Amino acid sequence: MSDILAKMHSNEVISALCVSVNLADFPQVLAIAEQHPHIYASVGVHPDYEGAEEPDVARLVELAQHPKVIAIGETGLDYYRLKGDLEWQRARFRTHINAARESGKPLIIHTREAAADTLRTMAEEKAAEACGVMHCFTETWEVAEAALAMGFYISFSGIVTFKNAKQLKDVAQRVPLERILIETDSPYLAPAPHRGKLNQPAYVKHVAEEIAALREISVGEVGRITTENFARLFKLEEIFQ
Repeated sequence: MSDILAKMHSNEVISALCVSVNLADFPQVLAIAEQHPHIYASVGVHPDYEGAEEPDVARLVELAQHPKVIAIGETGLDYYRLKGDLEWQRARFRTHINAARESGKPLIIHTREAAADTLRTMAEEKAAEACGVMHCFTETWEVAEAALAMGFYISFSGIVTFKNAKQLKDVAQRVPLERILIETDSPYLAPAPHRGKLNQPAYVKHVAEEIAALREISVGEVGRITTENFARLFKLEEIFQ
């Protein structure tokens, strides 16, 4: 952990959000956030975790009261990894949206091969009242536009650096700068030139470099904008001033 933090610092990555994927591991996620002033946590159960302890709204709201918990999720829908009757996934997603609305914490939303149902559920459950981020975005501009209309931010991972990600690069050029975020999704999806290797937070600089090239602005400007966006979305403006 110390090596990861040192590499973050040397690459001018000043903060990170450690994302929860199930309740069993949440205490470990929270412990990391508690030990480091520039690390934060979310609480939620990922849609890929079939059979995991199922949270209810009250439980998520309770856990989200911790001052280092700044988001609800990762939540959403994934029709790629799991097949069959996935109504339990949609019910879980609704629970997270309602917990976000009640707690006042933004959502971290995952969607894979489920864009239509994801957007429909967001609209039905009034996700716009909570706001949040479409994490590790890989969808079309039309999906991004619909999420933006609900007040959501769009976050790009190392995938945007891949040569064959032409559609995603187009989206990255079109998202308003005040709604753009960058991430690693560590330990997955390492960006070029580390593609295929274990990812880590320090590598987010390569995502920033790609966004800078696509938008024809400096890497420093991307860093400033995405830091400000992160602080605004997760209500951390005072910390980042």
